[in-house]
Amino acid sequence: MAKARILVVDDETILSNTLKKILSEQGYEVAVCNKGKEFEERFAASKPDLVLMDIYMGEVNGIELLQGLRAAGWETPVIIMTAHSDVALAVKAMKEGAADFVVKPFDLNHLSALIEKNLEFASLQTRVRLLQEELETTRSQSGIIGKSAGIQRVMETAEKFAVGDNTTVLIEGESGTGKELVARFLHKRSARAEKPMITVNCGAIPKELAESEFFGYEKGAFTGATERMKQGKFELADGGTILLDEIRELSLDMQVKLLRVLEEKRFYRLGGTKEISVDVRVIAASNRELARESEEGRFREDLFYRLNVATIRIPPLRERKEDIPDLVSAFLSEFAKRQNKEVPSLSPEGMEFLVGLPWRGNVRELRNAIERVVLLSSVPLLLPEHFAFLNRQDGHAVPLAADNGKGFHLEIRQTGVAINDVIRELILKTLDIVGGNQVRAAKVLGLTRSKLRYRMEQLGIHPEQRSYTAARG
Repeated sequence: MAKARILVVDDETILSNTLKKILSEQGYEVAVCNKGKEFEERFAASKPDLVLMDIYMGEVNGIELLQGLRAAGWETPVIIMTAHSDVALAVKAMKEGAADFVVKPFDLNHLSALIEKNLEFASLQTRVRLLQEELETTRSQSGIIGKSAGIQRVMETAEKFAVGDNTTVLIEGESGTGKELVARFLHKRSARAEKPMITVNCGAIPKELAESEFFGYEKGAFTGATERMKQGKFELADGGTILLDEIRELSLDMQVKLLRVLEEKRFYRLGGTKEISVDVRVIAASNRELARESEEGRFREDLFYRLNVATIRIPPLRERKEDIPDLVSAFLSEFAKRQNKEVPSLSPEGMEFLVGLPWRGNVRELRNAIERVVLLSSVPLLLPEHFAFLNRQDGHAVPLAADNGKGFHLEIRQTGVAINDVIRELILKTLDIVGGNQVRAAKVLGLTRSKLRYRMEQLGIHPEQRSYTAARG
């Protein structure tokens, strides 16, 4: 694990050099700043985990430096060093965001304890914040489940790749196969496990915001960047891992900028003039074959070769159906506990029915189906009829037909129809009409492209399909 970095800010050269020597012997990386006017530059260069700052810095007040740090958006803990006569100023500094203060002359053991306490607290705060973000952005998952030869090969390969924690990894597989789970497995099994893992959904970021999302921005860099500096995802992932999900969706312009970061591990914030260095492992994920996308000119060839250092391909669920019973068992248990229900059993006929389905939405579709059944049913034994909404080959599907360009007509049986089936058929028919062009389909349906992609993913409609008519089975 990397050593914590400390910046000592004091105009007394003897004291600051003494602190540097003592703290270095304790295992910290220590930088020194003896002039208040140089603080911003030294802070940016050393990127400290904690700052030890004197209340007086010649012509500059330590409180002013602290205020500037907080105004710029930095939450780095600051311990104020002050004389007995200036305790009131130290208290004011704490109101301005200082983490703690120590009175000169101080006991070195006491100072060491303060540093350790504040570093641990800052680390805990970072973990809590990242977990909260993960909770908000990451769907609930049951883990990597499966005994099939295909999934075992995936896990064996991932175990080997995890050891090389600087190696870029490309994970390919259809939507819903579990690419993000494999990426998290790689991170947790690597030496970076104690550092953050940041996930970026490249398909969900508007093109004009991609650069600021990846690399951050300085105050005033563009309209709306008026309040404070913002760190980008790469900076937040420093020391850890960044997952670039749906990387194919990045614009060619952003692909060029990403390639430079992968090669040099350096970048500038939007509107910034200081180059920032990061130590980040990159994992990329795609539901399309990037080799084909590169050959057809939709993905930069040089970026593909840079990403294709270590590749993991996750097989679709239809190619590892022997994993379905274990997945069903895990999902039944998970959702029953969530609903405070007894875990239902699945009849042999019910299992046979589920194993026989094509599962175009892969594990995600299976998981959603189990969640729905557990939510709506309160029986101890689940039968095939509880999953009738999944059978699109026995007359349950709702036909939609073009009506000479004027619209479509709906045929609904008296027994009823599931609204998701209607929406799915509507999207499939529209994609057929526009030749699979998602931008045109979104316009026809009155949706944004991102909303259409979300619906397609939710309903198991794959972007890589060449014929959408066949998807209706």
